Formats: sequence, structure tokens, C-alpha cells
Amino acid sequence: MPQKVDTTEQQVPSSFTWRIFRIMSEFVEGFQFLVGLKRTVTFFGSSRVKPGSVYYKKAEDLASRLSKAKFTVITGGGPGIMEAVNKGATLAGGESIGLNIQLPFEQRMNTYVKRGIGFHYFFTRKVILSFSAQAYVYFPGGFGTLDEFFEIITLIQTQKMDRIPVILIGSEYWQPLIAWLESTVLVKQRAIEEDDLELFQVTDSVDEAFRIIKKSKERPRVFTE
Repeated sequence: MPQKVDTTEQQVPSSFTWRIFRIMSEFVEGFQFLVGLKRTVTFFGSSRVKPGSVYYKKAEDLASRLSKAKFTVITGGGPGIMEAVNKGATLAGGESIGLNIQLPFEQRMNTYVKRGIGFHYFFTRKVILSFSAQAYVYFPGGFGTLDEFFEIITLIQTQKMDRIPVILIGSEYWQPLIAWLESTVLVKQRAIEEDDLELFQVTDSVDEAFRIIKKSKERPRVFTE
């Protein structure tokens, strides 16, 4: 039989207790930070994309158009695609928001963020990001971008979040992943439904992405229980 452990005399280490308080404070500060933001669109993508590249230009262009249409753009606040988006918004005179993460290689808030907040924990930042927008735009990126993409479509699939536009820009990058989802995850493993592949849209066109977002409805900031 498994041994019963008496926990009545055990004490929680102080470092663990303070970690809980830090997590709680990040949630509180993160949600308070979002108060007052209107018509928000959140962008994801690689921090390694260089200024002048195709995706950098598209991200900057889309953010500029959205800002002129009175949308608020939100990014992770770092370099690459995030910088391009914040740059497009700032130069267009719009709201340019950054939800940054502290990393070992010292990712810093890019200079085009008008209002920003930093997080220590990825999971608290992800909750705030998933709570933040009426549309999500994904450019090519690494593990972080893919993680955030699957996070959002899982929340929509399980109806923990409203069905809102999820736009993947860059068919050359995204189509191999979608082909795998279709052939392996759907057909071979039957791990998803065919309708699940309609939770997102792929495009190479900034014009199309802008049209989709313009039709989106502002999202009430409440979680589905």
C-alpha cells in the first residue's frame, strides 16, 4: 500500500511562497494594464526578422493601416516582427503596445513601444496575450510563435474563448505545417475535426488581412467559465 504522508507539520518554503505572490502580481498588473485599450489586435512573429525583409515590411504596413483605422496593436515588445509592428503603429500615430518577456539574453523593449509592461513568467504573459485582442496575426516565427498559435486555436477549439480571426501571414512558411495537420493529425490520427482547420486563415496579402480584421468585432474581456 502507498505510504500516507502527514503534511500537517510541513512548511511551504519561503521562496515558493514569494513565487506565488510574484505570479499573482503579474496577473493583476497585466489585467490592469489592458484596461482602457480598445479595438486591439495582437501580433506574433520571429524576433530574428531583420528590418527591410519582406515580412518586416508587411508587418509594418499592416500595423500602420490598422493604426490609421483606429485599432490598437499589441506585440511582445521585442525586436524583429514585434519591432516592425510597433514601428508601423507609432509612425502612423496609433497606439503601440508591448507585453515583453525577460529572457536570459536580455530581450529589451523595442524603441517603438509607446506603452509597455514586462513579465518574468511566460505563462502569465501568455494568459494576458490570450485575453488581449479581437484578432490575432501570426507571422513566421520559432517555437514561441508556434506555441502561441496553438494556444489560441486550442482555446477557440475548446470554446474557452470566442471565435475570432486568427490570421497566418506567409503561405510558404505555414502551408507545410497545415499539410501535416491535414494528413497526419486529421486523417491518420483523427486527433482533430475537419472543422478545426477552419479556425485560422492563411494569406500572403496585407490587404486581405486588413479586410478580415476590419470586419472583426470588439471582444468583451471576460473568460468563458
